[in-house]
Amino acid sequence: MADLARFLDKAFEGQSFDELADAPIDALAGISKSDADAVQKALGIKTIRELAEHKLILVAQALTALSTPPTK
Repeated sequence: MADLARFLDKAFEGQSFDELADAPIDALAGISKSDADAVQKALGIKTIRELAEHKLILVAQALTALSTPPTK
């Protein structure tokens, strides 16, 4: 498994990709339980898989990929 420890809550380290995809979004480092609850309430997203596949996330990724990169 790739070293994803820095992106995960300690409780989820070592889980398989299948387990992680179906884990709650607060398994991601930096997302608290209250943040996860707010995302679920606003967008209906409960799992990492649902977050990755959500239509608004996909549209945002597509728009960003097609945009001109910002100049520094």
